Amino acid sequence: MTKKAVFNHIKTPCGQAKYIQLESNKTLLGKFRLIWFVLIASIRDWNIKD
Repeated sequence: MTKKAVFNHIKTPCGQAKYIQLESNKTLLGKFRLIWFVLIASIRDWNIKD
C-alpha cells in the first residue's frame, strides 16, 4: 500500500483510519465532511513529528 500525500498532514493512525472511512462516502455532504476533517486534523497534528 502506498502512502497517500494527505498522510503527511494527518499523522496519527486513528486519524488516517478516519480519513479512509470518510473518503468512501461519495455524497456531497460526505465530501464536505472529509474536507472539514482534513482541515481540523492537519491543524491538530501540526506539531507531531513523523
